[in-house]
Amino acid sequence: MIEIVDVLRRYQQGDKIRAISRSTGIDRNTVRKYLRMAEERGFSKGESIDLESLATEVFQQAQGPSGPPAVRDPVLGPYQQLVTQWLEGDQLTLTKIHIKLARMGVTVSYSSLYRYVRDHLCPSLHNTVRMAECAPGEVAEVDFGRLGLLEDRDAGHKRLLHALVVTLVYSRYQYVWITFRQDLSALINGMEEAWIFFRGVTRRLVIDNLRAAVVKSDRYVPIFQRTFLEYSQHRGFILDPALVRHPEGKATVERQIPYVRENFFKGESFRDREHVQQEAIQWCQATAGMRIHGTTRQRPRMVFEQQEQNALVPLTGERFDPPQWGLCKVHPDHHIRFGYALYSVPTPYIGQQVDVRKDSQLVRLYLKGELIKTHPLVAPGKRSTDFNDYPKEKTPYAMRSGSYQIEQARPLGEACHTFMKELLSGDFPWARLRQAQKLLRLAQRYGQHRLEQACQRALDFDLIDVTRVERMVLLALAHEQKSGAGQIPLPLSARFQRPATYFTRKEKPHGNP
Repeated sequence: MIEIVDVLRRYQQGDKIRAISRSTGIDRNTVRKYLRMAEERGFSKGESIDLESLATEVFQQAQGPSGPPAVRDPVLGPYQQLVTQWLEGDQLTLTKIHIKLARMGVTVSYSSLYRYVRDHLCPSLHNTVRMAECAPGEVAEVDFGRLGLLEDRDAGHKRLLHALVVTLVYSRYQYVWITFRQDLSALINGMEEAWIFFRGVTRRLVIDNLRAAVVKSDRYVPIFQRTFLEYSQHRGFILDPALVRHPEGKATVERQIPYVRENFFKGESFRDREHVQQEAIQWCQATAGMRIHGTTRQRPRMVFEQQEQNALVPLTGERFDPPQWGLCKVHPDHHIRFGYALYSVPTPYIGQQVDVRKDSQLVRLYLKGELIKTHPLVAPGKRSTDFNDYPKEKTPYAMRSGSYQIEQARPLGEACHTFMKELLSGDFPWARLRQAQKLLRLAQRYGQHRLEQACQRALDFDLIDVTRVERMVLLALAHEQKSGAGQIPLPLSARFQRPATYFTRKEKPHGNP
């Protein structure tokens, strides 16, 4: 508009169009257009007129209706009601609406559709407001960003380096954690180092929808990763995830990633990740912390030390030990398999699904939120077995101990008890546990008296062999039968024994036996 006033003033003073163009740098056709629009409104050389008001009218006419609306409005106008239904009724995104219109043969760019919806359907799309300033120590924003390639000595090649940037919203003071990965462990370790750096914790943490922290993104009810939610409870801050593809939700930290990359990392030479981390802390304190911030016009570190540090929640308790959660089924062998290791579970829980929580020290097992078993952490390929989880009758065999069989042989007689002790003595008693079990079954099959006699005879000849003892019992039975003693009944009753009256012949009601 200032240019238009200058053109009109020079023309009133008698300058020609060519001279005006040469003096102002404006094209001659543009000068002619301005003068023609002014003359249509009564402008002339001799008359006195308010040039600023006239220039305003000429400027508005020169701008005129933009070209794209003149093209897009006739194309999208017939579909205005349909687009409104998709937006408000079906709650479709503009991207989906653009796809559906293309299927219907409507040729229009996405930007034209966006401007049409903004101008005619949702005027509030282009309106933004500034949020009220937060209190000191209230909010911190965190985000991951790429820095560049760096040599990883452990891997033996270059890897992509990332920065976890934690920014305090009130003071704009920030901390940078350097990592090769963007997983849950890196996120928690970076946050722990940030709280140590700030010497306190904020009450709320705004995070991007990182896969390591957010299982399901939702505007109203997001689902957080179980371990990270446990970490937030351990440190006492509230999680507040930003909306998906909504950088304005964490605007304070959003532009810090390029700043860290361009101002700190780019153009520098670093030995390894540890060297980068040391330099990053110095850079946060001396460079980023002492600069005049573009928004607050203050030095972030000075504002932090003077106003915000005392407002942070004190950092107390031990460093968080990130656990690993899993869901396992209890197998028939009383064990679960987690982290390539085995852990025992009591018999009543066989076949059930249990939640497993593993940290650097312990493995805890939960059923419906109730703790049912705790084990020390063992290395992959090993196992942690509590033999009290087994049934009592199977525990000695599983423990490779003969004490149970020795005690079971005591009531059978002195010779049986002595024979059992001799059988299970030596360096590898567990190797003869099956023979011990067989000896106990001989008493059930042939009677304690016969077994006691056979064991005594075997001890006399120092013959510790259960198979030979059984042969002695069978020979004794055969001798008794030959001597006419008759068939001696077995000590146990038959499995399906019936009373003698069952076999008595009776007449049925119809007379048929």
